[in-house]
Amino acid sequence: MSTPIAIDTLISASWILPIVPANSVLEECAVAIDNGAIVALCTQREAAARYAPRQQIDLPGQLLMPGLVNAHCHSAMTLLRGYADDLPLQRWLEEAIWPAERELVSDAFVAAGSRLAIAEMIATGTTSFADMYFYPEATAREALNAGLRAQLAAPIFDGAGSWSSGADDSIHKTLKLRDDYKNHPLIEIGFGPHSPYSCSDAAIKKIATFAAELDMPVMIHLHETAQEIADSVRDHGCRPLARVERLGLLGPRSQCVHMIAASDDELAVLAANGSHIVHCPSSNLKLASGMAPVARYAVAGVNVALGSDGAASNNSLDLFSELRLAALLGSAVAGDPAAIDCHTALRMATLGGASALGWQDRIGSLEAGKQADLIAVDLSGIAQQPLYNPASQLVYSAAGSCVSHSWVAGSPLLRDRQLTTINRAALLREVREQWQPQIAALRR
Repeated sequence: MSTPIAIDTLISASWILPIVPANSVLEECAVAIDNGAIVALCTQREAAARYAPRQQIDLPGQLLMPGLVNAHCHSAMTLLRGYADDLPLQRWLEEAIWPAERELVSDAFVAAGSRLAIAEMIATGTTSFADMYFYPEATAREALNAGLRAQLAAPIFDGAGSWSSGADDSIHKTLKLRDDYKNHPLIEIGFGPHSPYSCSDAAIKKIATFAAELDMPVMIHLHETAQEIADSVRDHGCRPLARVERLGLLGPRSQCVHMIAASDDELAVLAANGSHIVHCPSSNLKLASGMAPVARYAVAGVNVALGSDGAASNNSLDLFSELRLAALLGSAVAGDPAAIDCHTALRMATLGGASALGWQDRIGSLEAGKQADLIAVDLSGIAQQPLYNPASQLVYSAAGSCVSHSWVAGSPLLRDRQLTTINRAALLREVREQWQPQIAALRR
């Protein structure tokens, strides 16, 4: 008999949903983890004979799956949750959000808002997120303190903002931050041109050049509303996608956020460039921006990821809510109940998000050699019974509150629904006593 192999952790569960192979659910299996990476998936009997774990975790009635990838959010805006609801996008921005940000945004504001967002994301199953907001260095610190994986960008505008004096200054600061985190295992820095309408041709060209030369990700709000598209045709003689393509911004590391409308020709352009669409269904609906036909996007060969957008325009960072809504809305728009099935939605929230961030070789599925970014979802509750199809239950009846455990690179961030890297009581006290009164005063 061979000697058992020493490993760090062995996690057993009633089900494992690995994402790869597609449409598969494993029963009574285990995940072997060592040095932050997945060593193997095997049956529990095989695991007992093959491995000598330093820590063994048994989770009957629970399901292991890749951690969710929130491919677009504005984490610090969690402090503005509920601050300005029930307004269309431009009024929401111009009359409420931008004035509040001019008064509030600072390193301290971003740190507190990011910490609140990161706590919520960990508690609801997100293990990686892509963020666009001012003072990304503050968000980076909070992500590292919490152990969450993050891709961060600052919004780039032509005019002066809270973080910079203009587009050139933002680009310079982004490059400096990239140097600070170059080759970091958990943090990557990208460019965040806010939108085509807020950036000049010169700024977009400069970003495109640096992004291509340095293999940096680019996150941009694109085709967010019908008005944005109409304004671009009026002002530039073409739709926003055509403009950013002409300026060289599209490529395999481009994340086109929202994309509520795209013609067949535009989808062909995205597919040819290997660019990605990040779908934010709750935010799109709450701001009445539009309903993206994501089934068409997938058929056209464009990778689709899921994002929550900011809690100020969604009110929740629970990606399980986006999973469910993406499946229901995608099928309704397509007029086909099978257009976005449960496995397709789960792939969008895991490997689809990892691919959009350029991290598909590291995370997004439970495969040997990948980082041990995974979550456990408790399917033993009343709302999950009876259970015939675990994948279906995850999408249509589970919620972030069902997540019991979370690991990033094998390190536990959530254990038995308790945060392990963030002091929950201190965080809530800071938000309620310091930030909430200060922000509420702006509304008077």
